[in-house]
Amino acid sequence: QVQVEESGGGLGQPGGSLRLSCVVTGSRLIETMGWYRRAPGNMVASITTGERTNYADSVKGRFTISRDAAKNTVYLQMDNLQPEDTAVYFCRVRLENLKVYWGQGTQVTVSS
Repeated sequence: QVQVEESGGGLGQPGGSLRLSCVVTGSRLIETMGWYRRAPGNMVASITTGERTNYADSVKGRFTISRDAAKNTVYLQMDNLQPEDTAVYFCRVRLENLKVYWGQGTQVTVSS
C-alpha cells in the first residue's frame, strides 16, 4: 500500500523560510513527485526521476524542489515567503505505472 506523508508546515514570517518534506512508502517505482497548493491542480513545483524540475511562475527564484531517491523523499525549500504563499500544500506522487497518490496536506501560514 502506497502512502504519502507531508511534514514541515507551520507559521513562517514574510521574507522567512520553511522547508516541507514528503516521504513515500510502499513503492520505489516513482516517476514524478511534486507539490501543489490550495487545491489539487495548482502545481507549485515538480521533479522527475531524471531530476527535471518545473515551477509555477509565482514561486520561481524563491522555492526549490529536490529529492533524495534513497529515502523516497522530496523536499520543498521555500525562501522569501510571502503572505500569498499561505495555503495547504499537498504532495503528489506518480508512479511508473501512472498511478497517482496524494498526501493529506500540510498547512503553511505566512504572517507577521
